[in-house]
Amino acid sequence: MRHPLVTVPALTACAVLAGARSLPAVSEWGADATAELLERLGIRVDPLFPKRSWPAESTIHRLLARTDTDALDQAVGAWLADRQKDAGGSRGPAVDGKSLRGAARAKGRKIHLLAACDHADGLVLAQMDVGEKTNEITRFQPLLDTLPDLSGTVVTSDAMHTQHDHATYPRGRDAHYIVIVKRNTKKLRTQLKSLPWKQIPLQDRTCTTGHGRSEIRRLKVCTVNKLLFPGARQAVQIVRRRVHRKTGRISLKTVYAVTSLAAEQVPPLRLAQLVRGHWTVGALHHVRDVTFTEDASQSRTGNAPRAIATCRNLAIGALRLAGVRNIAAGLRRTARDQTRALALLGHT
Repeated sequence: MRHPLVTVPALTACAVLAGARSLPAVSEWGADATAELLERLGIRVDPLFPKRSWPAESTIHRLLARTDTDALDQAVGAWLADRQKDAGGSRGPAVDGKSLRGAARAKGRKIHLLAACDHADGLVLAQMDVGEKTNEITRFQPLLDTLPDLSGTVVTSDAMHTQHDHATYPRGRDAHYIVIVKRNTKKLRTQLKSLPWKQIPLQDRTCTTGHGRSEIRRLKVCTVNKLLFPGARQAVQIVRRRVHRKTGRISLKTVYAVTSLAAEQVPPLRLAQLVRGHWTVGALHHVRDVTFTEDASQSRTGNAPRAIATCRNLAIGALRLAGVRNIAAGLRRTARDQTRALALLGHT
């Protein structure tokens, strides 16, 4: 073998950290790398032909397509989790899925990835391919099984995962849950709507601006004992009032949620933070779509699309661990000096 196997994902990760959005861009980053940098990545440099030493685009594509992406995701998740602990972040996994739309056109192969993203730092601690013949619901527990320790965490998820099994699973691992309740669980939603919300005082009010609108969120919490959901200790009502600044249009939306956390375990302010924190995973997917143009990616062969998505998770996580909040700016800065990518990945 001309190149050690580990060098290809290492090269890809560095190139993605420098803003590479495609496999040709990854190969071009390698072509621009110095001989010293290539050697630090484990690539054997031919002294007679140093400019031919980096892996060609076809080689990168072929090896990524055959990569064990389950093992790659677990390695990346463990790497990020180790550094998250060093940074003192508290884990609160938000579970949500995302389709790789560009890869979905390859011979009917639809790639949909389910991820567990940390609330505090926005790090992807676990990721799994849902598969073509199943859905997110069946992969919820296997995904969380890959996390070695859920003790003391709060698992959040959207309405798809408002399932009885998904509620009992975290409690079996000494964790708690918060789930959103929508029309797919009609009886539970009816129960929540019938609670005496008008008699309950307002417990949290949050104002935010962004995305061309201002929003006020009002939160009320009610202790419950006989909800049609296992382990439910509190019900949550959130009323969102949004004003679109350009049009002046006002919209009101009421959202319900349930949690296994008791009133004495979490104050209303913290509960509001946990509910909002779930959308950290949505922000991650937005970065992958907008900054990395993931949905426009033309990589469709084998495991290559998932492997590149994992490298994007690693790049975003490495930048966030370094204190970077504007990912696009962080990528541009890394691109100006190729050694920065290695430094961000802990290769000094």
